[in-house]
Amino acid sequence: MELSTIAKPYAQAIFDIAEQGSSHSEWSDLLSTASAIMSDDATQNFVASPNTSKNQKIQLICASLEKAMARGLNAQESAFINLILNNDRTEAMSSIANAFEAAVTNANKGKNFTVVSAYELSDAEKKAIVDDLSAKHNTTVNVDTLVDNTLTGGVVIKEGDKVIDTSIKAKVDALSVCLSVN
Repeated sequence: MELSTIAKPYAQAIFDIAEQGSSHSEWSDLLSTASAIMSDDATQNFVASPNTSKNQKIQLICASLEKAMARGLNAQESAFINLILNNDRTEAMSSIANAFEAAVTNANKGKNFTVVSAYELSDAEKKAIVDDLSAKHNTTVNVDTLVDNTLTGGVVIKEGDKVIDTSIKAKVDALSVCLSVN
């Protein structure tokens, strides 16, 4: 399996944790330091050694990280290192660090949404949608609006390949499917 494929779920989970605790810089520091330590030949040989227990590997990596960063690891950071070593994912650490940095960069850019409605939205309606999306995603939001006369009412909100369809047309279509099944 490709390292970037392995790295994405780890990076996304760390990004979500960092978002909750506003600890992006701490995680960035940990990931870059762990990447450097785990790419070292001596560390790779130690981690690959069958004569070394998982516990010894975890203790060494955590101690090396604490020394390199000049601070102790918190419970989440220790749990992450434990997870990486227990799942034999040390080779993916660089990719995890890169994917995390990309997620941070993307979050700082803001998100772009397309809002499709049955009629032209007023400025107050646009502002309400922007405020709701900004609060939900905790970032700057840009909204483009389109009118689709076939909707009847409600809105369809799109971000990339994600779609939130609260239109009356979607509800009628769903009801039609339910009625035709029974």
